[in-house]
Amino acid sequence: MNIAVLSRNPALYSTQSLVQAARRRHHYVRVIDYVNCDMVLDATNPKIMYNGQQLGNIDAIIPRIGSGHTAYGAQIIRQFKGAGVYSTLDENALLEARNKIASMQILSNNGILIPKSLISNNSLFFDDILNQLDDEKVVIKLVNGTHGLGVILADTHKQATSIMEAFSRSKSKVFMQEFIEEAGGADIRVFIVNGQIEGTMKRQAKEGEFRSNLHRGATANIEPISDEEARVALKAAEILGLKIAGVDMLRSKKGPMILEVNASPGLEGIETTTRNDIAGKIIAMIEEDTKK
Repeated sequence: MNIAVLSRNPALYSTQSLVQAARRRHHYVRVIDYVNCDMVLDATNPKIMYNGQQLGNIDAIIPRIGSGHTAYGAQIIRQFKGAGVYSTLDENALLEARNKIASMQILSNNGILIPKSLISNNSLFFDDILNQLDDEKVVIKLVNGTHGLGVILADTHKQATSIMEAFSRSKSKVFMQEFIEEAGGADIRVFIVNGQIEGTMKRQAKEGEFRSNLHRGATANIEPISDEEARVALKAAEILGLKIAGVDMLRSKKGPMILEVNASPGLEGIETTTRNDIAGKIIAMIEEDTKK
């Protein structure tokens, strides 16, 4: 098969892992910077141009869309699919998963437990809406934040209100969540490929830090999960329409609680921790799906 990995940086671990996995299985593979793709919209002859030349003879794409280019990346995926090319990621699933508020609405409306979240567009009511939380500690998050950036822990509702007012004045889009103390600064990453769990790891925040992102210095170790945790993670990915997903989960007193579902999860942390060839599983999925 002729496979294209849509990635801005060919040197990234995830991109290289996918390229090598495809080559091991005797496929032709290339890396395409989707931002440099141009589209020709035509009912009879839609085209995708890349560096001035028309792209053709591509059987499948593996989108690795960065958070700064979500909308354009979704348009490129849609254009490829319109030309009959298989994609491991649906454009609508990408848009919904990347929108933190929309994804939380979809998950919670389908019975998936999430941290209680508060969204307000009126700074006059920050104090009132915070009364919906039992604990004084509040997590404040930027809607478009990634890798733990733009995530702040306020120790009191008063402090949370001050932070929210500052964000409001700067026109930044933020929301508030309850702080899950019992998680102990750790979360569980469940990596799903085609409805199967291919790796699980526990990410533990470093001392003095509550964010468990590996980019923030957290450590990662293989972690077994319960049947209930597996069920919830798989259901979350299915609800959002993701064939490939990194589901981030907290262990709370109420049960497994979904923190986030990543549509373009990185492979480095999960592959180096579990030693599983997850990129190979993704290529195998493409082979199986394109046969169908």
